[in-house]
Amino acid sequence: MKVEIWSDVVCPFCYVGKRKFEKALGEFAHREDVQIEWKSFQLTPNFVPVPGESIHASLAKKKGVPEAEGRRMNDQMTLIAKEVGLHYNFDNTIPANTFLAHQLIHFAAHQGQQATMKERLFAAYYLEGRDLNELDTLLNLAAEIGLDPDAARQALEAGTYANEVRRDEYEAQQIGVRGVPFFVFEDKYAVSGAQPSEVFAEVLGKVWDEAHPKARPTMLADGPACGPEGCD
Repeated sequence: MKVEIWSDVVCPFCYVGKRKFEKALGEFAHREDVQIEWKSFQLTPNFVPVPGESIHASLAKKKGVPEAEGRRMNDQMTLIAKEVGLHYNFDNTIPANTFLAHQLIHFAAHQGQQATMKERLFAAYYLEGRDLNELDTLLNLAAEIGLDPDAARQALEAGTYANEVRRDEYEAQQIGVRGVPFFVFEDKYAVSGAQPSEVFAEVLGKVWDEAHPKARPTMLADGPACGPEGCD
């Protein structure tokens, strides 16, 4: 079964949604037969980081509200994240443009490490306060999961995977993605948002059963028998 997931590493609900989906997948009987592909989606592709600006101020500016309201929204998000075992540290979070980070995820995918890179970037941003705007930070994160930082540098500086990022984003437009996380199962069913694990479990089961229908046995002989209303 193929599952494609559009998300951004600076999307707080994307990390929460990842955990909820992982819980459902971990309890799915056919989890070893599920192939996951992470797709790029930038919430604010034209975002230009302001040195020293907090994530609270950045969010408030984006929403057109006072900074105190931005902090209140982040505090609420922190509580939501705790429900799935994530401890967001918004006071240390550095607002970032994620175009390079998405290219790094594609680089990692070609090394068979896409999922690991995605998780590492989420943790670096939300839990550790790492600056994803900085090339050296991204290279260090790549090295931490066993990727060649020199090869990663060459790919990011050359924009080797830039078109792959844009292709994902174009595909998102074509299928009507308006927000992330956005999950597509077997090119047939979509789930939008950080839904409860039970929803993901239901969809996994439905898609699997449709792709693997249980055949009704062919009747070869029919004779006297007993049923709920008695015997023939």
